[in-house]
Amino acid sequence: MRVAMIGTGYVGLVSGACFADFGHVVTCIDKDASKIERLEKGEIPIFEPGLEALVETNVRGGRLSFTLDGAEAIRTADAVFIGVGTPSRRGDGHADLSYVYAAAAEIADLIQGFTVVVTKSTVPVGTGDEIERIIRERRPDAEFAVVSNPEFLREGAAIEDFKRPDRVVIGVNDIDSPTGARARTVMAELYRPLNLNESPLLFTERRTSELIKYAANAFLAMKITFINEMADLCEKVGADVQQVARGIGLDKRIGNKFLHAGPGYGGSCFPKDTLALVRTATDAGSPVRLIETTVAVNAARKAALADRVRVTLGDDLKGKTVALLGLTFKPNTDDMRDAPSLDLAPALIAAGATVRAYDPEGMHEAAALMPDVAMTSGPYEAVEGADVVVIVTEWDQFRALDLDRIKLLMKRAIMVDLRNVYRPDDMRARGYVYSGIGRP
Repeated sequence: MRVAMIGTGYVGLVSGACFADFGHVVTCIDKDASKIERLEKGEIPIFEPGLEALVETNVRGGRLSFTLDGAEAIRTADAVFIGVGTPSRRGDGHADLSYVYAAAAEIADLIQGFTVVVTKSTVPVGTGDEIERIIRERRPDAEFAVVSNPEFLREGAAIEDFKRPDRVVIGVNDIDSPTGARARTVMAELYRPLNLNESPLLFTERRTSELIKYAANAFLAMKITFINEMADLCEKVGADVQQVARGIGLDKRIGNKFLHAGPGYGGSCFPKDTLALVRTATDAGSPVRLIETTVAVNAARKAALADRVRVTLGDDLKGKTVALLGLTFKPNTDDMRDAPSLDLAPALIAAGATVRAYDPEGMHEAAALMPDVAMTSGPYEAVEGADVVVIVTEWDQFRALDLDRIKLLMKRAIMVDLRNVYRPDDMRARGYVYSGIGRP
C-alpha cells in the first residue's frame, strides 16, 4: 500500500520506517528543510536504537523516501497519517492542535479517490470530528474516512513496540457503513504483517480510540507517582521501596512495570498528556481528580530535587560543585522534554552551586536548554573535583562505574542516586555518603 506520513518527528519517522519495513511504500513529509536534507543524507535527527539501520535499509530498498513537497504522495496515498506535534498550549495546558488542523487542510486540497486520513498524533477527544469537518468543508466531493490510530511507542524501544505491540487501537466511526468498512479494510491491510505475531487489532469508535491513548498514559503516570509517594513514606518509616515495589508488582492485578521510584516522570508524553486530559475532563464537566493530583505531586517532586542534594551534602550548596550523570528523561534517547534535570540543574545553580554534567546522547540538546551547565566528555571528567555526584538518568554505562576511581577524583565521596542504581550497603562499605530513593 502507499502511505504518506506528515511529520518526521519521533512518531512520524519511527512509524514511517516501520511501515516501510512491512513492505509498504512510504513517503515522509516535513516542512523543515534542514530535517529533510539530513534525512536524505542518511542522518537521523533523533537518537533511537536501531532506527538509523532501519531507515537506511528501506531507503535503499525504495520503500521509504523524504520530501518537503508532499502533494504527489498525498494524492496517490491509500492512507495519509498525521504525525505532527501536539505540545501543551501555553497558558491553559490544552493540546496545541494548530499543526494537526493545518495538515488536515493540506490533505483536503490534495486527496484523490478514497483516502483514509489517520491521526497518529496524540489528540484530545473530538479532534477527529474537527478534522473531518475541515476536510468536508474544503472538499464536499471527497471520498475519505478519518481514523484514530494512537501510538504507544516507548522511546528507546520504539521499533520493538511498533513491530510487536501489545495492541493496535484503531478508531473508525460507523464501522458497518460502506465508508467505515472500507477504512477498516485499509487499516487491517496496513497492519497485516502483525498477524504473524498474533498482535490484536482493537477496533473502536473514533472518540473511544482518542481517549484510550490519554487514559493509558495517565494511568502509567499515576502508577509512577504512586510508587514515588510510597518511596517518600519508606524513607520516613525505614522501609525499602524496591522491596515494596516487588511485593506489590508480583500481584498480577498490579504488575511490576512502572513501579520504579525516582525523580518523577518526564518526556514527550506523560507531562503534556496528563495535563491535556485534565483540561478535557474539566471542560466536559467530569474532572479527573486522581490525574489532577498526579500532575501536582509530580511537579512538586521535581521541584524538591535540589533540596534532596543539599540535605545529603549536609551543607549549603553555595560554592559547591555538583556533577550530574544523565540529563535525558530516560536512557536510550536524546529527548530532553520535561526531563527532571531541567528542574534540578537550575535549582542547584540558583542555590549557588557550580554544575557539571555528562549524558551519553543528550548533551547537544541539553546544552541549549542549560547554558549555565558545563558539559563534559565523560562521567569521570564530570565528577573530577565535585563535592557530590547525582545519578539522574540510569544509562547502562552508569551501572558499572569505577567507584574507587570516582572516589579519588571527587573532593568528597557523596552520591545522590535518584534511580537506585547502586546498593546502599555496598556504597557505604566503599566509604561513600550515599542517598537513594525510598530506602533506609
